[in-house]
Amino acid sequence: MNSTSKEDPKNNYSTNEVAEVELVDEDILDAMQHIPGYLDITTEDFRTIYHLAHRHALARLFAKFKACNLMRTGIEPLSPDMYLDEAIKAIVRSGLKSLPVVDEKGCVTGMLTETDFLRRLKVDTFLELLLDMLDDDFEFQHRCHETHVKEAMTSPAITVTKDAGFGEVITAFHQHDGRSTPIVDSDGRLLGILLRKDFIAAFNLEYLR
Repeated sequence: MNSTSKEDPKNNYSTNEVAEVELVDEDILDAMQHIPGYLDITTEDFRTIYHLAHRHALARLFAKFKACNLMRTGIEPLSPDMYLDEAIKAIVRSGLKSLPVVDEKGCVTGMLTETDFLRRLKVDTFLELLLDMLDDDFEFQHRCHETHVKEAMTSPAITVTKDAGFGEVITAFHQHDGRSTPIVDSDGRLLGILLRKDFIAAFNLEYLR
């Protein structure tokens, strides 16, 4: 199931749409002063042209985008019954910060992230964990080799299908704090993952950082 069906009014992007920068009259008048000759146009006319041009540009840039264009394949997912110590090794080997968790049918059931590990260790950041470890009395209270992935993972995972458009992908990234989003087929089976950094780099979307 595609979990991006959750609605969040603050992040309600329609497909292939990005919020416009709001122009005030001062912006428009300053721009018009740099255009030689006489302009028989009001600031409201200018704003309307800008609005239409913005929508046209987005349609041109993003109309052909699909999540599968940027997704990384060959990802080795985690099993919900795997122990956390083995899952840690798998995530390190992958070079990623998180990995999807799939059931016996290959359907995504959750994501295991660095944040999930920190939560089990009752800290918010790795710096906080490091400070704790510098304490002479520190000892790990959590036994990773006795805890299954399904007990620690974030579930359900926010996923998108391989044909998801630009706006749907943005919505997915705004719905979770992770660095990657699983790409699935129509039955929810894992196809790959889309990294936030790959998406930002492709479209220079600094506001998603």
